Amino acid sequence: MHPLPETLRRHVEDGTVPGAVGLVARGADVEVAAAGAADTEGTAPMARDTLFRIASLTKPVTAAALLMLVDEGLIGLEDPVADWLPELARPLVVRTPSGPVDDVVPARRPVTMEDVLTSRTGWGLHADASLPAVRALNAIQKNPLAMQDRPDPDTWLAELARVPMLHHPGDAWLYGTSSTLQGLLVARVSGRPLPEFLAERVFAPLGMRDTAFAVPAAERHRFTSLYRPGEDGGLVLVDAPDGEWSSVPLFASGAGGLVSTADDWLAFARMLLNGGTADGHRLLRPGSVARMTTDHLTADQRAAGTLFLEGQGWGYGGAVDVARTDPWRVPGRYGWIGGTGTTAHLVPSTGTVTILLSQVCMTDPAPNRLMRDFWRATG
Repeated sequence: MHPLPETLRRHVEDGTVPGAVGLVARGADVEVAAAGAADTEGTAPMARDTLFRIASLTKPVTAAALLMLVDEGLIGLEDPVADWLPELARPLVVRTPSGPVDDVVPARRPVTMEDVLTSRTGWGLHADASLPAVRALNAIQKNPLAMQDRPDPDTWLAELARVPMLHHPGDAWLYGTSSTLQGLLVARVSGRPLPEFLAERVFAPLGMRDTAFAVPAAERHRFTSLYRPGEDGGLVLVDAPDGEWSSVPLFASGAGGLVSTADDWLAFARMLLNGGTADGHRLLRPGSVARMTTDHLTADQRAAGTLFLEGQGWGYGGAVDVARTDPWRVPGRYGWIGGTGTTAHLVPSTGTVTILLSQVCMTDPAPNRLMRDFWRATG
């Protein structure tokens, strides 16, 4: 049997996931495999057009949207974000990462657009969740899967402004929060809500018909249930098709929250591989695509982010492989993984795209066995 369908089938049969969809595209040649079902009850078989919560595969899409506004000259990479997010005009930084949140100093310089795009704002997840500044940040970031349990964006931003940074802007790579800020910047700079901007400026031109922050009732028969591993080895339901994604949330986060299909994300990846164009429509300049898919971190920053990066670098909205530490890692390979069991990558040097969509939450930031087996089968 071919490695891709066999890999998916094996993980379905051993109970790792109820189902999965895998895609590998090499130029115009596309292979798609679907195995298992959309839920543990087996009510609908997995199919090529099954809808999944793609979680952090949202991040590259949001980064591209912000870069579109850079290309249009509405903002510059060196511009202070406070020009558009005045709540962040006077950020404070804890004197030492392990210090209390009230022992702070002013940030050495303003946070720039480039800091936000490279996830080096000073806010974000850290391997040591016990650090006081990290605990304070986690208190406002809440559960990313509780889509409807968030304040409005302005309220959230005011809360973030009261949380001290863990590091000065530009000094360290920290995961997550910067992508949320990217979404807020897209909305503020464009003057339109993030879901509206993405729908009209990204999804429509690329033909991403099924990508959105909510699933309409007429399409929920194609939508998976979401699970987490249970203590007894089984799967525990986290969200049903008529749950958190039934309506667009008050705060649609650019860090995660989109629903999509394998073919929709393939359309986005092909736009990047084609230098920012799709069907004659230019979304991004070639230079912006190059910056998006190039590592911007120092060796020390990559080493400090090992919990998430495993030695990879970071472009805009996604990781960039810098060394062949695994068979599937190709220097220049760009993409990311989602906490709901999703991965998507593209290799500019070969034109290859690999996408895996499943519906069991990850238990830690490290890619799980299904992901690694998928990469091995498609590498």
